[in-house]
Amino acid sequence: LEPDEVWKFGLPDHHTGAFYLDDPVKGPCCNILKAGIDYATKVIAVSPAYAWELSTDEGGWGLAPTIRSDPAKLSGIVNGIDFDIWSPEHDRFLQSDGYQTYGTCLEGLWTGKQACKAALQRQLGLPEQHDTITLGFIGRLDQQKGVDFILDSEEFLMSHNVQVIFLASGTPDLQDRIYDMECRNRDKVRAWIGYSEEMAHRITAGCDILMMPSRYEPCGLNQLYAMHYGTVPVVHAVGGLRDTVLHYDAENAGTGWTFEHAATDQFQWALGQAMWTYWEHRDAFMEVALRGMHKDLGWDHAASEYEQKFIEAKYAH
Repeated sequence: LEPDEVWKFGLPDHHTGAFYLDDPVKGPCCNILKAGIDYATKVIAVSPAYAWELSTDEGGWGLAPTIRSDPAKLSGIVNGIDFDIWSPEHDRFLQSDGYQTYGTCLEGLWTGKQACKAALQRQLGLPEQHDTITLGFIGRLDQQKGVDFILDSEEFLMSHNVQVIFLASGTPDLQDRIYDMECRNRDKVRAWIGYSEEMAHRITAGCDILMMPSRYEPCGLNQLYAMHYGTVPVVHAVGGLRDTVLHYDAENAGTGWTFEHAATDQFQWALGQAMWTYWEHRDAFMEVALRGMHKDLGWDHAASEYEQKFIEAKYAH
């Protein structure tokens, strides 16, 4: 709506200013979300890092000044995952076709992931090689998800002993690039264009590493699923990815590998670190995976934080 069309809401005139936004892309307009932020007692984003990003001019998309005007009302709470659906111990999609469920201990991770990896390779027609690193990508094909960093890394990837598996759909140009990459590398790349809940679970269980090079990511769930299944995430350190994946540096209790800037060479550096650790220091790689499996990724903690914010809002006035 245009700025002078607030009257269509049937509100008193003194509310008009709350809806006015000088959008950096579209110019002056009527913005309902801005009014919602103005009038809200508390505003909760889906991760602390994303809450901070919203207060920046780059991440706020015109709403940053509104958020900065009362920073105390904004907070971030990371989503949880549903263990009834996402658990390697009783995942219904890992109970046939050679897949198997597995526990969250070292023995379970080692035996279960090897079985799921072999089953995934067979199902997709890839060579069954347990020492080959399987790299997964699950997500939309658009600029946000950073899949172009993976596609631009084809030469880098194909020069290593890896297999790359895509479960994705989106813009035709990116779909075509993935198909072309698969055609050039039939023994190393598979693309499942579309979405399959079954394949999402099987790729998460069967891959060694999950790639999430998103340019921005409010929270992200796939990295949480991956860690719970002992699949190590390599992510761009933004939003919820920054909050949930701790970069491993050989001395800390890291749960994956991260890169700071949205660039292909940065992605390759982080992925290279993960692959090198897998090949040269397998015990350390397994420890990273186990730490991810043992993280508290459920909804109990998040629900407690939401409850606290609701109480704060209730007694704020």
